[in-house]
Amino acid sequence: MPKLKTKRAAAKRFKVTGTGKLKRSKAYKRHILTKKTTKNKRNLRKATTVDASNVKTMKKVLPYL
Repeated sequence: MPKLKTKRAAAKRFKVTGTGKLKRSKAYKRHILTKKTTKNKRNLRKATTVDASNVKTMKKVLPYL
C-alpha cells in the first residue's frame, strides 16, 4: 500500500498539542476590522481547538501529524 499524502494546505494551518488535540487560528481577522470592537479582535488572536465533529476528517487529511 502506498504512503498517504499529507494535505500541505492543512499542515500549514493546524498544529498538534501535547495532548493530541488539533490547534487552529480563528477566522475573521484579515480585513474589515474597523467595525469590530477591540475586545472582539483581541479574542480573535487566541488560538482554539478543532471541534470534535471535524477531528475524524482532519485525521484523514493529516495522517502523520
